[in-house]
Amino acid sequence: MLNLERLRVLHAVAVSGSVVGAAQTLHVTTSAVSQQMARLEREVGQRLVERRGRGIGLTEAGRQLAHDAGELLAQVERIESGLAGQRGTVAGPLAVAAFATAARGLLPGVLRELRSRHPDLSVSLSEREPHEAVPALCRGHLDLAVVQDWADDVLAVPAELARRELLEDRFDVALPVDHPLAERSAVAIRELADDDWIGWSTGQICSDWLVRTLRAEGSRPRIVHTASEHSTQLALVAAGLGAAIIPRLGREPEPPSVRFVPVDPAPTRRIFALWRANATARPAIGAALDALARHSR
Repeated sequence: MLNLERLRVLHAVAVSGSVVGAAQTLHVTTSAVSQQMARLEREVGQRLVERRGRGIGLTEAGRQLAHDAGELLAQVERIESGLAGQRGTVAGPLAVAAFATAARGLLPGVLRELRSRHPDLSVSLSEREPHEAVPALCRGHLDLAVVQDWADDVLAVPAELARRELLEDRFDVALPVDHPLAERSAVAIRELADDDWIGWSTGQICSDWLVRTLRAEGSRPRIVHTASEHSTQLALVAAGLGAAIIPRLGREPEPPSVRFVPVDPAPTRRIFALWRANATARPAIGAALDALARHSR
């Protein structure tokens, strides 16, 4: 009889590509991974791993067994989820991740509601960007992730994940109070094409959108300052050092020396929840999704 936990170790080795990666995934030592792999090889009577340079690789038998183990583990999760659904009890651990503004503007209310309604549910929140949350969710490190994308920068969602739309979040431009356009009811990005900008680090979704938009207006983007925190961006705007695009979700109160002006057309991002489809029947997943939907209205 094959041992399920050893198959889980083999699958982690296959997904991560190394013993060290599997150990990190499973939160155990590399020695424990190596021991489990050796025992699994004795059980099946075949070599499952082989040396490749300084690392290891799976043999043909190892790759096939790892593939089958992945399907088996998915079936186990479906069974466990179904049993939890039959019990109907919202309980146990639930690991949730959200990007920064959702973690600040959406999750506090959700977590408060879940703690009040379901005292046997233990929710932990970590702040992660979508490119970090999606693989962690697929590997079982998370149970639920709140992520974002843009219409022209769509997040790749693996087939094994289910999704639920939560809300669309608009962005406004933050201008120094003495800016010539600060009192306008709306402003087009092209009207600010020659301004200095305060943005995010290169590679972040909002940063890429701003660069693309400014270039589409025939302007060379002048992103003079970058900061990952909106509070820092607003402090720079307040000092008169440039303009910034700021989302409405999780936004701090408007500083006296800053004006938020709607952008026309409005930049909009989509915010949605992801979870493993195999776990859909878990009452904890359903309770968290319902709370997210209520707080997204």
